[in-house]
Amino acid sequence: MTNKTRLAIFPGTFDPITNGHLDIIRRGSNLFESLIVAVGDNPDKKSLFTQSQRIEMIRPALAAMANVKVEAYAGLTIDLARRLGAATILRGIRNSADLNFEYQVAMTNRVVAGIETVFIMTGPEYAFISSSLIKQIARMGGDISSMVPPEVLAEIQAACKASDR
Repeated sequence: MTNKTRLAIFPGTFDPITNGHLDIIRRGSNLFESLIVAVGDNPDKKSLFTQSQRIEMIRPALAAMANVKVEAYAGLTIDLARRLGAATILRGIRNSADLNFEYQVAMTNRVVAGIETVFIMTGPEYAFISSSLIKQIARMGGDISSMVPPEVLAEIQAACKASDR
């Protein structure tokens, strides 16, 4: 019997994708037969990139991972999981604040939809990284090269400069 099981989804806005996200995706891809990076829109957040732009930026960063795919979605994550036949939602945890929030969501998903959540602790070198922080640093002209995949660096810098106009 293999230690890999079924299909999992890793949902998020990924605005932009970070090296912390990639850490979770790489490690998650070793746990599951297939992993879908599910790119959604959060109505509570003002995105720098459109959903289509985010997907196009993510694909090259995941090209080396044959069992990882990217898919757009709208609505509830549990509805996407049901539609795809995913038994698991993968989530990354950076700190205790993430854990408190993600625990509540995971318990709700289990009760409402019977879908389990697997948590992976972010590597310590990525624990401080967030998409919001990256956008703030980039808008102020700071160096974000160690926090994002090289495939997306120039696009983030250009978008942040354009949004300041």
